Amino acid sequence: MRSRASAATSCASNRTGIDSVTSHDYLVTMNTVRIADLKARLSAHLRSVRRGRSLTVLDRDTPVARLVPFAREGDTLTVRSPRPGAPRLHRIPLPPPLRLSVDVIALLEEERQRDR
Repeated sequence: MRSRASAATSCASNRTGIDSVTSHDYLVTMNTVRIADLKARLSAHLRSVRRGRSLTVLDRDTPVARLVPFAREGDTLTVRSPRPGAPRLHRIPLPPPLRLSVDVIALLEEERQRDR
């Protein structure tokens, strides 16, 4: 994995043919790959994704897709029981209604009229 310093210089190194890297968030770097390179080295890129890396696919420097490691069903959501003593859902008070300065129904009707 490249360091942050090398990620910062990736724009300059991209002109020399080295893979482009886009900084994403604070400490995570996101590898990018152009379509032609993805087609030419598909197996190598898929091995990288299997190891947990994400790849952003570029079409003429425009992101068009992301290859991410496959998550098995059930791996992404964990449902836990409420903590002891937590109030029942129906006992939690709702927030007060939002006061709007516009008539939402009129806006909706206007939008529907434009779509006809």
